[in-house]
Amino acid sequence: MSDIKIEGFKSSEILAALAQVFESYSDEEKKSQIKKVNGVFEMRVKNAEGTEGVWTIDLKQTGTVYKGAPKQKANVTILLSDDTFQQLAEGKLDGQKAFMTGKLKTKGNMMFATKLDGILKAAKTKAKL
Repeated sequence: MSDIKIEGFKSSEILAALAQVFESYSDEEKKSQIKKVNGVFEMRVKNAEGTEGVWTIDLKQTGTVYKGAPKQKANVTILLSDDTFQQLAEGKLDGQKAFMTGKLKTKGNMMFATKLDGILKAAKTKAKL
């Protein structure tokens, strides 16, 4: 799954780890996650150089993480910096606080974006992110 990683993005390491967690799920665990979340996140992350990386977390059909734009319409597009994503994944920053302070922006279903926190927490307990 190293095709998820992009040089110069700390977020890509986290997303690659998340992809491995999804792969390690049994069919039942995956179905449970898909049923609970039922949606697609498009992550647009900017690194320190201002380069944008795009990843998709598909928890609507496949239960996968991949590099690039979603193959179907995303429920929400989340725009944030590489550092902000890393802080969210490590639990050092709350998603709502990041949104309120302008560190995180959304396009689409803003309430759906709140589910990302739960996904990152669940993955963090399964794999040490």
